[in-house]
This record gives sequence, structure tokens and C-alpha cells, in this order.
Amino acid sequence: MAAYSTDEIYTATQMVRHFSSIVSDVSSGKKKRAVIVKNNKFEAVLLNIHEYERMQEAVEILERIYAKTKRI
Repeated sequence: MAAYSTDEIYTATQMVRHFSSIVSDVSSGKKKRAVIVKNNKFEAVLLNIHEYERMQEAVEILERIYAKTKRI
């Protein structure tokens, strides 16, 4: 499980009340991510679009590698 710092964790209520500033912090890179907690459970993670695209590219590369190893 990933480790999150306390300044990255927001309740759903905090997210609703401070949405613009949280999105601004994440999109500008001031914060790497925003982890959203609802009913004391981690529910979602907000990433900036560049980080999301980077992760998607990594997944695609890993899927291609995995597909090649299954053929062998």
C-alpha cells in the first residue's frame, strides 16, 4: 500500500468545500496528489493530467511486455 502524507488526504466534505484550491494545488504540482476519504475509507485519488498520462503510458508498456512473455 502506498504511503500518503497528511497534507494529501482530504475528507469528501473538505473536497467539496475546497475543490478549486485543491485542484489548483494538484494541477500546479504544489501537491503530487489528493487522496479522498469517505466514511473513513480511501475512495479516490486526484492526479494532475501529466502524472495520469505518464502512468497510463507505463501501464501500456507493461501490458505489451506481459503479452510478449505469455507468447513465449
